[in-house]
Amino acid sequence: MSQMPTPIETTQGYSPPTVVQFSVFLSNKVGKMLDLVENFEESTCHICALSVHEASDHAVVRMITNLSKDARKLLREHNLPFSEHEVLVVQLNEGHSLTRMCLYLLGAEINIAFAYPLMIRQGECPTIAIAVDDPTLAGQILRRKGFMLLGEADFQSC
Repeated sequence: MSQMPTPIETTQGYSPPTVVQFSVFLSNKVGKMLDLVENFEESTCHICALSVHEASDHAVVRMITNLSKDARKLLREHNLPFSEHEVLVVQLNEGHSLTRMCLYLLGAEINIAFAYPLMIRQGECPTIAIAVDDPTLAGQILRRKGFMLLGEADFQSC
């Protein structure tokens, strides 16, 4: 009995580019945000996207940097509590709108947990960071539909 050859893992092993998002937990006190951004301004690691979610006693600062390895080190050096999450960064342009992106993800029953814009642009196109249930599937769908996904290497000039 002959065995079937193992299929070449091309599309099955495909993983879209993702970016590390840091969620930094700050006490809700005057000046804490300034301290955080100053730490990055004085380093080679730069903030490319930022979103702040405030509660009565703390704030969660979601951010994407151009060098996640350096950001991780900087946050640890300053004893800032943080977590990490992979997000997709999607470029929007004519024919590849926010509406179409949401429609394609809905069609695959992929939930968008949160989204926020980046402070940088590739060319003239807006970009958005999205956290989804299944980044691999979402990335595959969006790429198949012609959306441009960006990775950390695209932010080196940030």
